Amino acid sequence: MSGREGGKKKPLKAAKKATKEMDDDEMAFKQKQKEEQKALEALKQKAAGKGPLTGGGIKKSGKK
Repeated sequence: MSGREGGKKKPLKAAKKATKEMDDDEMAFKQKQKEEQKALEALKQKAAGKGPLTGGGIKKSGKK
């Protein structure tokens, strides 16, 4: 028993996937997703500037 034999065996490296050609539909879909992501980020930035949405509700007094 040499020191290297025990324990997990390392898995073989996976073969690299071939880069597939994207057709026009896939390119349009990816572009649409990018635009939606940018719009979502813009809305997040806009919403972050405002305070919390919960203004009403039960108010706790400072008295005990």
